[in-house]
Amino acid sequence: MTLDAVHRFGDPLYSTARENRGFDLVLPKVDAVCGGMSIRTEQPCAPVVKPVHRSPYIVSMRANEFARRLETIMDATRKILELNAFDMDAADKLDPAVMSLVNRRKRAFGPTSMLFYERPLNLVKGEGVWLYDADGTRYLDAYNNVPSVGHCHPRVVEAVSRQMATLNTHTRYLYDNIYTYAERLLGTMPDAVSNIVFTCTGSESADLALRIARVVTGGKGFIVTDNAYHGNTTAVTEISPSSASPEPRPDYIVPIPAPDTYRYPAREIGPRLSQDVRAAIAGMKERNIRFAGFIADSIFSSDGVFPGEPGFLADAIAEVRKAGGVYIADEVQPGFGRTGEKMWGFDRHGLVPDMVIMGKPMGNGFPMGGVAVKPDLLTAFGSTSGYFNTFGGNPVAAAAGLAVLDVLESEGLQLNAFETGAYLRSELRIAGTSGERIGDVRGAGLYTGIEIVKYRTSREPDRDGAERIVNELRRRNILIGTAGKHGNVLKIRPPLCFAREHADMFLEGFTEALASLE
Repeated sequence: MTLDAVHRFGDPLYSTARENRGFDLVLPKVDAVCGGMSIRTEQPCAPVVKPVHRSPYIVSMRANEFARRLETIMDATRKILELNAFDMDAADKLDPAVMSLVNRRKRAFGPTSMLFYERPLNLVKGEGVWLYDADGTRYLDAYNNVPSVGHCHPRVVEAVSRQMATLNTHTRYLYDNIYTYAERLLGTMPDAVSNIVFTCTGSESADLALRIARVVTGGKGFIVTDNAYHGNTTAVTEISPSSASPEPRPDYIVPIPAPDTYRYPAREIGPRLSQDVRAAIAGMKERNIRFAGFIADSIFSSDGVFPGEPGFLADAIAEVRKAGGVYIADEVQPGFGRTGEKMWGFDRHGLVPDMVIMGKPMGNGFPMGGVAVKPDLLTAFGSTSGYFNTFGGNPVAAAAGLAVLDVLESEGLQLNAFETGAYLRSELRIAGTSGERIGDVRGAGLYTGIEIVKYRTSREPDRDGAERIVNELRRRNILIGTAGKHGNVLKIRPPLCFAREHADMFLEGFTEALASLE
C-alpha cells in the first residue's frame, strides 16, 4: 500500500498509522481532513478549508499490527454492502429446497452475491405490494422501489408484452414511441432541462453524467456525501463511498458529511452543507484539482435517509455553481413521485439541476435509465465526444416508461405517496414514544427512515438492533431493509401503491418487532 493510499482511506486509518509502533513509515505532510463523524468518538469534526502543513515526521509501526488494524477497518466498511445479509456459509441450516438453491447460487455466482435476511426468501410471484414465496407465504413488500407502481402491474406487463411482440431493436432507427416517451418525461422536468439521453441502467446514467460534467467544465473533481451510492461502473464506484471498493479513493473525489437531520438542528443543516461544499472546493484548489461538480440523491438514502426541510440544498448548490461546477441530481431513489410533494426530489428544494440521473423505477423493473440534461451542456459534450447506447431507449423500454407515467397519473400515486407516507410516519412517532430504541423517524412521501439507537439520550447507533427488527418483521411476513454508514437506519420504501391499509399492517408488525428489543 502506498503512502498516498494510506492518506486517502481517511481519518480512522490515518490515526491508526500514527498510533502504532514497529517499523518506519513516513506519513503525509498534510493532516487528514475529517469527513464527518469520527468513528472512534462519534463527534463532529470541524471541516478543514485549508490543509495544515507540518514538517515531515517518521512514525514507527509494527507491520503485523498495522495490517490487523487495517483489516479491521476495511471489514467494518465492507459490511455496509452486507447490511441485513444472509450468511452464505449457513446454508446447511435451511430447508432442503432453499439450501439447494443457495448452494447453486454459490457455485454459479461465486462469493460476491449477497442475499437478504437470516433465512433468505425463495420468491416465485409478485403482485402490487405483495411478494409470494414458493410455499405460498405472502409478504408485504415495504422495501422495493424498483417496481415503482407495483409488482407486475398489468398495464406495464401488457404494454411491454405488446411491444416485445411487435418490435424491439436498437436506437439507430426511427420509431415513434421513444419520442412520445421523451416528450412526456421531459414535460415533468424544469423547462431548462429539455434534452435526454437514454441508457439501460442507473449506473450507465451516472457514468454518462460524469463524462458530460468533466467535458463541459474541464474539471475532474467531484463532491459526494460520505456514504453515497450512485452505481457500479469504475467511475461511478469512485463517487460511491458506500460501495466499499478496496481501491483507495482518488484525491479528486471528496466525500463530505451527509446532512444529518437527527444530530443537528434543522436551522444548521443548510449552512453546514454549504460550508462543507466550500471546504471541499477549497481543498481541491489547494491540490490543483479543477472542480467539476456535486452529485447527490436529494433524499440521501444510502447515507441514512435525510430528506430534510425543503430548500436546505439551495445554498450548497449556489456554492457549486459559483465555483464553476455542475449540479447532478440522482433521482433513482427520490424520483417519479416517491417524495409525494413533487415529482422529483430536487424540486422539493426549488432547484433546477444541470443534469438528472434516472434508472430502475422508470420502467417498473424493466432495465432502463436516462440522463435529462440542459441542451447547452449536451451540445458542448457532443462537439468533442460521441455517445451511443445500443439498447438505451429501445421500443420496449419506451413502452414500459410510458405505462409507468400513465399509471402514476391515473392512479394518483404521487398523492398516495404524500398522504400514506405522512400517516405512516405520524403513527411510527407515536409508537416510538414507548421505549428508548427509536431515535428518529424521518422521510418524505413513501420513503421513510427509522433510526434505531441504544438509548435516545446517547443517540448511539444500534446496528444489531436494527437487523433484529428487520428479521423479526420478515418472520411476520413484512420486508424492509437498512441504510446508513452505521447500518442502524430502517429503510422503508415500498411500491407507490402502498396504501393506508398496508401501512396499518406494517405498523402492527413493527410494534411487535420493536417490542422484541426491549
